[in-house]
Amino acid sequence: MASRSPLVCASNCLQNILFRDAFTISRVLTCYQPVRYRKRSSRHPEWFVRRRVKSFDEGLTQENKQFIKDLTVEQYKNKPSPLKEEPLERGEWDLRTRRTGVLALKIGVIPQWRKDGTKIETTLLQIIDNHVIRYSPPEKFAQSAGWKPWWGRKYGSVVVGALSCEPHLFSKEYNNLFTEAGVPPKRKMTRFLVSPNAAIQPGLPLTAMHFRVGDYIDAQAKTIDYGFQGVVKRHGMKGGPASHGGTKWHRRMGGTGGGGNMAGIWKGKKMPGHMGADWNFAKGLRILRINTKYNVLYVTGTTPGGNHCYVRIMDTCLPNRRREIQNEPPMPTFYPEDVTDQIQEEYIDETLFDFKEPSIEYIDEESNK
Repeated sequence: MASRSPLVCASNCLQNILFRDAFTISRVLTCYQPVRYRKRSSRHPEWFVRRRVKSFDEGLTQENKQFIKDLTVEQYKNKPSPLKEEPLERGEWDLRTRRTGVLALKIGVIPQWRKDGTKIETTLLQIIDNHVIRYSPPEKFAQSAGWKPWWGRKYGSVVVGALSCEPHLFSKEYNNLFTEAGVPPKRKMTRFLVSPNAAIQPGLPLTAMHFRVGDYIDAQAKTIDYGFQGVVKRHGMKGGPASHGGTKWHRRMGGTGGGGNMAGIWKGKKMPGHMGADWNFAKGLRILRINTKYNVLYVTGTTPGGNHCYVRIMDTCLPNRRREIQNEPPMPTFYPEDVTDQIQEEYIDETLFDFKEPSIEYIDEESNK
């Protein structure tokens, strides 16, 4: 591996964002040979910057805390933002366009009813305080540390942050990541691959209007962490007999290896182990309802993860679902100036029953005579 200067960190984001054009970083060499087992590690890559401060004294009075909040608001109110410059050129949408996604919180699952009385389960996803932190074009993204060769050079990257926080809660290196966008530090960040025609300017807010009622999305989140589990719970195996000779074999897996030339335990054998805490996709979910006041999406089905977990939402990659889109979505995201009418508080699918409308009508026969 080539040696690097001590002033340069192995990241797409340098320690001082003002020097981002002064250095070039070689991609970290990694073995991309596929393996059959799953990687079980919670360790961040080496190019992640330190996020939290080592120690922080919270011995502050209520007046001190309010002063820090007011100072933070005043600081970011007057900070130069890239939105004050000329915006990027907006491209046109086609079936191969890949827009940026958003980062939402899973609120829970509630039922909804269609007009014919059919009951369906919907998941509530709330988009809270999303901003674009950085956009990297394909040629620059291919030189970053987190780039994978199977992505090719046809996609750029967009970093999206959610839930603004106070700067004194994070390290200096982490706060410098948000200098380019001119927004406060975010509690959570993620990255989306985008096509060049969906380039988006840093500092833009992302709301629930990024999608429309009737669109199909893909939701990605970490599944619920169950820890170490046996084969009955982890893989749904039957286990041994409950009686008639079943001594201490009620929840065991049985034989593990084969005989003959293939003797031994095969790779990929389902055995006890860690269950959950894996990234999982739920594809082809349809948006049935959008609440613009609280930025909540009502999507069909359920998404991975428990309540209050982070969910990555993006346009679906299923080709048949993408062909069902009648009108092109907002490119690269929703702009309030593009709407001539007043934005409604809720947008409901035409097949969904609106409880604001009457369900039963009583007609007075005498008044009609």
